[in-house]
Amino acid sequence: MKKADRAIEEKICPLEFAVNAISGKWKIPIVWRINQGEKRPSEMLRGIVKVDRRVLNQQLKELEYDGILSKEVFKELPPRVEYTLTPLGKSLVEVLWKLNAWGESLLVEKNVSHR
Repeated sequence: MKKADRAIEEKICPLEFAVNAISGKWKIPIVWRINQGEKRPSEMLRGIVKVDRRVLNQQLKELEYDGILSKEVFKELPPRVEYTLTPLGKSLVEVLWKLNAWGESLLVEKNVSHR
């Protein structure tokens, strides 16, 4: 393999990197719920239909790892954990609003009614 070929293979695509950070069935609903004021995993379990606690915790951990959420652990009994959006997470919400508007345009284009 030539050196130039290797350089091309090693390049990182920002779009692919961003999509990987929010890929996962529940990540966008989680971010959306936290943006709406829900902070505790128990609130999200009630608000996101059919999400399993184990999956929710895994996706919260991944969002925290990617810098989208921050986690605060309160040292009390029973233990309490709250999540908030980081500045990076808040900028993601702005992008999601634009994606939502694009989705509405797409629905109109395809003549599909939405809720």
